[in-house]
Amino acid sequence: MQPILFIDRDGTLIKEPDDFQIDSFEKLEFVPRVITWLSRLVKESNYRLVMVTNQDGLGTSSFPEETFWGPQNLLIKTLAGEGVVFDDILIDKSFENENSPNRKPRLGLVQKYLDGNWDISNSWVIGDRLTDVQFAKNIGCKSAYISTEKNADADISTSSWEIIYNELRPKRIAFISRKTNETSIDVNINLDGVGKSNIDSGLGFMNHMLDQLAKHSGFDIDIKCKGDLEVDEHHTVEDIAIALGEALKIAIGDKRGINRFGFCLPMDESRALVSLDLSGRAYLVWNATFTREMIGDTPTELFKHFFHSIAYAAGITLNIEAQGENEHHKIEAIFKAFAKSLKQAAIKDGDALPTTKGLI
Repeated sequence: MQPILFIDRDGTLIKEPDDFQIDSFEKLEFVPRVITWLSRLVKESNYRLVMVTNQDGLGTSSFPEETFWGPQNLLIKTLAGEGVVFDDILIDKSFENENSPNRKPRLGLVQKYLDGNWDISNSWVIGDRLTDVQFAKNIGCKSAYISTEKNADADISTSSWEIIYNELRPKRIAFISRKTNETSIDVNINLDGVGKSNIDSGLGFMNHMLDQLAKHSGFDIDIKCKGDLEVDEHHTVEDIAIALGEALKIAIGDKRGINRFGFCLPMDESRALVSLDLSGRAYLVWNATFTREMIGDTPTELFKHFFHSIAYAAGITLNIEAQGENEHHKIEAIFKAFAKSLKQAAIKDGDALPTTKGLI
């Protein structure tokens, strides 16, 4: 089901004049940064856009229809030129009739959406009046109150469209808690982060590699693992990969709009090539060998197993090649290349499903 943004017009998209009448083009002034952040929100999400206003184009019924549609058309065309296209425009034309069933916060104008197959619980009303906050409550969705004053009944109170964007944009996050008789692991991941990490795997070298994964992917990653290292390192490395893969799969979600594919990274004398496809089809091709048994406190034989486990948990087709002389450089190049490939593949660039099959 698709969520909806019910957006008020005057005071929300455009500034409302002191006389409440937009009776000339000179009075048509956009709210600061609304085009920047609303266009970005539309590009990165799948909200249906519905404009809902209690006012006619001028805030009064005393002006002819063509005067109203002049500023209105300029508003609509300007926003459309930046990718903000309203699927529906609902205007209560009873104007001064305060008892109209169509006047917000009453639901007459939007009843067809309440009776339809829409994701109302994840929908929002964005407006600058207390009636918009009540309107959201009556609909059963959330409210963003555009004001310099705080409103305890609103889910968001702000005068900044940037804050609204950050609250409403899709959150590609996941939390996995995986506990077995061998390990206890918590993983938090945010695909739209800044590359922050807090890693405690119990293995110093794996901490270093997972820090590299976060830094070069731009994902925020927190991993805490308590494993049976008194037995050996195998369960810790394997289960971290499984939990991280499961978190990636959840955070990536339905894959709409993602690039899907990722591609090579040199590190001093070493070179790693990581090609991947967020295909849902788990597979690993591994062409890398190591002459050392250990790098730091981590057995080199476990690196292939790590990527095998993450590929199968996340549903990734993964092809890894590496060459070089320094074993530390070689595996670090692999982790960095994997991170860069993941970053490229997970970037959202629209809302289309990146396949001709109709399903990934």
